[in-house]
Amino acid sequence: MKASSKFTRAVSAAALTVGLVGPVSGAAFLFSADAAFAAVVSRIEVRGNQRVDDQTIINYTGIRPGQNYGPGDVDQAVKSLYGTGLFSDVSVVQSGSTLVVEVSEYATVNAVIFRGNKKAKDDQLAAAVQLKPRGTFSQAALDQDTEAVREVYSRIGRSDVVVTPQVSEVGNGRVNIVYDIQEGDRTKIARIEFVGNNAYSDRRLRDVISTKKSNILSFLFRNDVYDENRLRADEEALRRFYYNRGYADFQIVSSDGILNEAENEYVVTFAIEEGERYRFGDISIDSTIPELGGQDLLRYVETEQGEVYSAKDVEDSILSLAEAVAGSGYVFAQVNPRGDRDVANRTISVVYTIDQGPRTYVERIEIRGNDRTRDYVIRREFDIAEGDAFNQVLVQRAKRRLEALNFFETVNISTVQGSEPDQVVMVVDVVEKSTGEFTVGGGYSTGGSNSGPSVELSVTERNFLGRGQYIRLAGSGGTNSRDYRISFTEPYFLGRRISAGFDLFRSTTELDDYDTATTGGTVRFGLPITEALSAQIGYTYKIDEYDLDDCSITDSSTGSNTCGLSNFIGRDIARGDWQTSAVTLGLTFNTLDSITSPREGIYAKTEAELAGVGGDASYYKLTARAQYFALLNEEYDLAFVGTVGGGYVDSWGDEELRTFDLFRSNDRLIRGFEYNGIGPVDSGDHLGYQAYANASAEVTFPMPVLPESLGFRGAVFSDVATVGGTPFDDVNESDGIRASVGVGIQWASPFGPLRVNYAEPIVKKDEDEVQRFSFGIGSQF
Repeated sequence: MKASSKFTRAVSAAALTVGLVGPVSGAAFLFSADAAFAAVVSRIEVRGNQRVDDQTIINYTGIRPGQNYGPGDVDQAVKSLYGTGLFSDVSVVQSGSTLVVEVSEYATVNAVIFRGNKKAKDDQLAAAVQLKPRGTFSQAALDQDTEAVREVYSRIGRSDVVVTPQVSEVGNGRVNIVYDIQEGDRTKIARIEFVGNNAYSDRRLRDVISTKKSNILSFLFRNDVYDENRLRADEEALRRFYYNRGYADFQIVSSDGILNEAENEYVVTFAIEEGERYRFGDISIDSTIPELGGQDLLRYVETEQGEVYSAKDVEDSILSLAEAVAGSGYVFAQVNPRGDRDVANRTISVVYTIDQGPRTYVERIEIRGNDRTRDYVIRREFDIAEGDAFNQVLVQRAKRRLEALNFFETVNISTVQGSEPDQVVMVVDVVEKSTGEFTVGGGYSTGGSNSGPSVELSVTERNFLGRGQYIRLAGSGGTNSRDYRISFTEPYFLGRRISAGFDLFRSTTELDDYDTATTGGTVRFGLPITEALSAQIGYTYKIDEYDLDDCSITDSSTGSNTCGLSNFIGRDIARGDWQTSAVTLGLTFNTLDSITSPREGIYAKTEAELAGVGGDASYYKLTARAQYFALLNEEYDLAFVGTVGGGYVDSWGDEELRTFDLFRSNDRLIRGFEYNGIGPVDSGDHLGYQAYANASAEVTFPMPVLPESLGFRGAVFSDVATVGGTPFDDVNESDGIRASVGVGIQWASPFGPLRVNYAEPIVKKDEDEVQRFSFGIGSQF
């Protein structure tokens, strides 16, 4: 039995080694098992190759004439030849004393051609496929590339695309690859549904996620594209929404999109479990480091007993504690929260434990997925570098900063073991998204010199050349005005977290009696003080030019004129071109949950401007404005915003204030009145005023009937303002309080926030100019 088994193994090995090709004597293998496993060949012959030379193929086999070889060597030779990616078939057999290596070469790709594509550009599709000109062809790669082309179309909302690959030979072992593409119609999202939600309505949750239902304006927003990566981001947005509102047990059971192929529409469904709503219980600190007392560190904690549980407050507390501990010299200390649920009382007590953690260092930071954004743009958002002590809190802070850049669809940071036990490798995976915008907008504004129809054209790039820089070119025009502006911002000036930028502008306005033109520029810097507080400093130089129409100034000292203007305005025009050189200092405090559609937080800005560092003007101007946002009702998405503001301007030195240096009323001050329609009056002209104070209360709500994906909200509001003060004698100051109430509709349009208001003045002066209806495009901040 043993002899028979040995015989069988010998015959099998011989068959594998030589392939039983040619008139080979089986006796040699029957009686000499060693010969089957150790043969010697005198010559190696290569067959079937056209482009790869014989010696290169022989070198890949690793076998040499006169050298002993066995089945393992043959197996390795075949693997090596396949591993080159040059051959579709390989055979290694022995014929007598000759080892025959027969290969079939892959064809070479001559060209890759896309036909029928309009919605996806050639460059975009070429970047997605792996077969390239002068590369080798394989059917497996072609199949993968066909699926990759389909995926490109799926990401732009065309899941019913038909991609047919064709391979045509062009001679000399070369082939052309042609993808015949039938793009089909856009795949829509018919419905977005939620299962298991009780605390919040479907409408409220649809406002949280970025995926939207298709509507008549989807071609502008492009947010109705079903995408798995976007769906994962929406899941995270829902988690944070619930975790920050007390639902610590919240879970997403499933999320998926079902495609109705007949209608080419998706139905997206999120199945969730909300759980109970918790409040914070006892808050304490447990420190195992003797020098760090728990009570001393409580002032850094932002969670308070009795408040609604918020994961963000816990994260902020961890970050604040970690910074305080590191500042005390314990860079390896770790801060970890430990929650204790009291289900009966629905509270979560949090203990922040502080331990001296293991000494772990960052070996290196690997960044993946940034095809456009340069590595240093991502690395500079980290307060941690190679060789530094690893700190999970700083990693999470960097993740927040990267997400806030708005350069990426998703950001994921993970760690893997480094080359040593105390080393870790940080892996940063990002998925990039489009950062450029080309906008054509139109509108109709009422009140002021820019009243009437207007159009705006702008090109914006938030990640210029992948360097993280911001650049914007914009031009706009109305019935009697033209505006041009170029803006550029470098967010990390000289490698530090200091923004630097400039604005160049030119505006012209045609008024009833005279024309104005302003040309100038601003250089500005921004410095973050905390995550919420930042400081700004800027320098502006501008030249104001005035041109009278069919009238004249008869006395430049008094401003007497034939234009029907106030003599004070005439006097200022008679001074000729006016140069203003001003320095501006500002502070901005921002805790808003969203800059585009805020529901909670504070946005406050104060600014001091000093003119007179050169130029003709000499004045100082102080302004402040604060807005408080609060969600009144989560289920119905009722939001409140309260606004207060004020300002004062006066001259310094020998130069007097001009009318053009004064404040003028607008709808940010009080609605229901014309632009520059209140305040001091002379000869029927409102001159502007030196001081103002205003307040506003507003409640916004989703528009009934209209789908929330359109971005429309309604508003009811009440405004109150007081203005007064004038540097001119014999002028009706017309000071005192004005008030109005009204309703509005706001739209988060692709061209910027658009607002329509109807306001009714309820407290006004006889000389005030009323403007009940207003319409315009612009930011509310």
